[in-house]
Amino acid sequence: MDVPPARSELTVIIVNWNTRQLTLKAVETLLKNAGDVRMDVVVWDNGSTDGSAEALAARFPEIRLIRHPENVGFAQAHNLLMPTIATEWVLLLNSDTETYPDAIANLLEFSKRNPQAGITGGRTYFPDGSLNPTSCWNKMTIWSLFCSATGLTRAFKSSTLFNPEGLGSWQRDSVRQVDIVTGCLFMLKRSTWDELGGFLPKYFMYGEEFDMCLRAAKHGYRPMITPDARVMHMGGASARLPEDRLFQQSRSRASFIRDHWSPLAIPVGISLMRLWAFVRMAAARLRSSDEGEEARIWTNIWRRRGEWLKGY
Repeated sequence: MDVPPARSELTVIIVNWNTRQLTLKAVETLLKNAGDVRMDVVVWDNGSTDGSAEALAARFPEIRLIRHPENVGFAQAHNLLMPTIATEWVLLLNSDTETYPDAIANLLEFSKRNPQAGITGGRTYFPDGSLNPTSCWNKMTIWSLFCSATGLTRAFKSSTLFNPEGLGSWQRDSVRQVDIVTGCLFMLKRSTWDELGGFLPKYFMYGEEFDMCLRAAKHGYRPMITPDARVMHMGGASARLPEDRLFQQSRSRASFIRDHWSPLAIPVGISLMRLWAFVRMAAARLRSSDEGEEARIWTNIWRRRGEWLKGY
C-alpha cells in the first residue's frame, strides 16, 4: 500500500467487518457532518462476506477502500494501515457510529488546544438519543473489580465510589481528563501513534484502546474528552452474539490485568474476575428458573472461564 500525499490534516479510519448498512451510514454521516476540516477517509474491510466492500466502493468512490482478504481484528487492521497514513492527525471511528454536526472539526480543534492529552475523544449517544456513557472510563483497580463482582457497581451506578470505572453519574457534559478514551471515537497525532508503538495485536477485539491509553499515561500524556464532539455509537455491532462480545471483553480485561498490574496484584484481579462471573451466573439462574437466555449466556461464560481468564 502506497502512502498518499498529505493534502489533508486528518485521516479518519473506519474498520469494517460484516456491518454493511451500519458502515454505509457511518461514512454518509461522517462526510455530511464532519465540519470544517480537511480530511481523508479510509475504510479497511476485514474480509467481509456481506457485500460491504462492493457497496462502499459503489456509493463512496471518493474514499479510500482497502479490501483485506481476512479478518485480522481491530487492532492489527490499524497497525497494518497506519504506515500508509501521511496526515498529522488520525481519528479512529467505529463502523457503528453516526457523526453529529461539526463533531470531527470540534474534536480536532480541541486536540490541537490540548497537546498534553495525547489522545482525545468525545460524547456518545445511543440510537434513541440517550447518553451512552461508554465514550470513556477510568482504569480497572482491585477496588473497582471488587465492586463489580459483589454487585455494588450495579446497585449504585451513580456513585463514583462504587462505580469508579464508569465515573459514577458524570454525564460526559464537560471537558475532563480520563484514564481511557474508547476506540469508537479516538483521536491522536500520527507521531503519537508511532511513539506508543501502535496497538498490541494480541488484543484482537476490545481492550486495545485501554492498553494504549495506559501506555500513553506512562509517556506523560493525560487523555481527555470534550462534549463538543458528539456521535451516536451503537456498540457491539461486530460481535455475532452477545455471548461472543462478553467473552471477548472478559478476555481483554484479563489481559489488561496481566499486562498492567503488579505481580502481587495480578492473582487478586484474576480471582475477582472469576468471582464476578460466578456471581453473574448465579444471579441470572435465580432470575430465570426456566434457563432463559441470560442464564444460558452466563452459564457458558462461567464454564469457559479457563479460556478467557488466560487472556490473549
